[in-house]
Amino acid sequence: MSDRHILTAVAWPYANGPRHIGHVSGFGVPSDVFSRYHRMAGDRVLMVSGTDEHGTPITVAADAEGVTPREIADRNNRVIVGDLQSLGLSYDLFTRTTTANHAAISQEIFLGLLKNGYVFPRTTLGAISPSTGRTLPDRYIEGTCPICGYDGARGDQCDNCGNQLDPVDLINPRSRINGETPKFVEEEHYFLDLPAFTRSLGDWLDSRKGWRPNVLNFAKNLLTDLKPRSYTRDIDWGVPVPLDGWRDRPDKRIYVWFDAVVGYLSASIEWARRSGDDDAWRQWWQTPDADAYYFMGKDNIVFHAEIWPAQLLGYNGEGDKGGTAGSLGRLNLPTEVVSSEFLTMEGRKFSSSRQVVIYVRDFLARYDADALRYFIAAAGPESQDTDFTWAEFLRRNNDELVAGWGNLVNRTVSMAAKNVGAVPTPGELTDADRALLSATQGAFGPVGELLSRNRQKAAATEAMRVVGEANKYLSDQAPWKLKEDPARRDTVLHTALQAVSDCNTLLTPFLPHSAQKVHELLGGTGVWSPAPRIEEVTDLDDGSPYPIITGDHGDGQAVWASRPLPPGTPLSPPTPVFKKLDESIVEEELRRLEGDQ
Repeated sequence: MSDRHILTAVAWPYANGPRHIGHVSGFGVPSDVFSRYHRMAGDRVLMVSGTDEHGTPITVAADAEGVTPREIADRNNRVIVGDLQSLGLSYDLFTRTTTANHAAISQEIFLGLLKNGYVFPRTTLGAISPSTGRTLPDRYIEGTCPICGYDGARGDQCDNCGNQLDPVDLINPRSRINGETPKFVEEEHYFLDLPAFTRSLGDWLDSRKGWRPNVLNFAKNLLTDLKPRSYTRDIDWGVPVPLDGWRDRPDKRIYVWFDAVVGYLSASIEWARRSGDDDAWRQWWQTPDADAYYFMGKDNIVFHAEIWPAQLLGYNGEGDKGGTAGSLGRLNLPTEVVSSEFLTMEGRKFSSSRQVVIYVRDFLARYDADALRYFIAAAGPESQDTDFTWAEFLRRNNDELVAGWGNLVNRTVSMAAKNVGAVPTPGELTDADRALLSATQGAFGPVGELLSRNRQKAAATEAMRVVGEANKYLSDQAPWKLKEDPARRDTVLHTALQAVSDCNTLLTPFLPHSAQKVHELLGGTGVWSPAPRIEEVTDLDDGSPYPIITGDHGDGQAVWASRPLPPGTPLSPPTPVFKKLDESIVEEELRRLEGDQ
């Protein structure tokens, strides 16, 4: 193990319904590939997240069903936990924002900001629904942007020009819930003084290196027009405001977005408490050379490159007005905000309401998790919007996973098992043998370097290029023609098996389920790439039950290096690693999609 500590902070999926493959292409798979690589490279990774369970959408869903918000959150939390565990996402802790621990940490951050003068009370105009009397959050109001004229602007932000907005600024505002025109009334709220971070946020962003240009440019552009943002909301579902006169009010809560981003810290603290060392989280949050990478889709950049860093700077007393760190001590800011672009589906935006969607669990009921993981890594929306099509999914599964990688594993292990029954003993190597081993062993440097910089598409491409070299070597050397020269045949098979072993290691971060299978086909025993597990736990403070995702992710045998394959290791005839898909699935899935319209 190295002493390098890496926090993988994964965007919190919202618990108003199951997640679709567009969601996990942004936060889920990229964060897991990154974490698995760093663990294999010997770094100490802490990967945390959970379901984001407060805010208006959940109360709207609860009203529609005639149940409590907690019932909606409980149900969807369990669905999401199952989906993410099935995908093999290796969380050290995947929890939820309705824990007592999360509320306490959210309140501590608020109080630290208040003490340092970065949160202040102000009377403001708030939107309410005339028909229900309920508050309408900014994101539930749409209208025309007063800056660029875009008609689909939300009350907090225009997605077209990127500017922050207030609902009262919108032209022709309307409720997204029922279309009515909101009524604006005076109310008192606490605000985060974002303008008081103009210099400190600017200095921090200027110090960032290696970010995706679109993320850094977007974040820097936000600094030109910082406005105070309401830290509290008129809603009865969320973290109570920890102040006299507010604490027991049923209608005032901390705004869901301010409590959700605190989740990275509260989940780390909950993980430490569950580990038996309450202070273990500090190695990731307070060690000066620890790194923190935040994974999300591009619609979350503002909260991770502006709001959360401002909360941390203010709590640390490092905003433009100074101050002193709160009782938790100084907290590290993000090293990088790793934001993906959007995944569309057959040329259309994902939309649960319009049924342009495939949920993770439906996908995994029909196809292998590694096939989806591979598609997202090799063809996902890493740096530009990308379209998911069933034809391209089929092609990549059949051509690259089955005919490329799976075929290499299958024919190599099959020939060695049939002819020798074990990993053969090699003789003198030829130039061709040495060239292949040099290629596979030499790939660890460049592929690892790409993964460390979150260039996963290029890393997957490079790993598969090496697979192609191994396939070419096997065809060129044709060990099936060497019956009369068993010594040469065994040398070729040993070289090919060593190449398979190296390629399996290179592909492990992307394909953890099949990597375990290949490890076993090569005669390996024990856990190669650890799988996450679901545990039923109780809240550490109030005893309520809920499921978490966790795992012994540091216990795998996979390390980021070539491992010599010992001759004599018994081999059995293999079974295929990947399933070839019939071309009919494209029409079936398109019919299913159209049938859901």
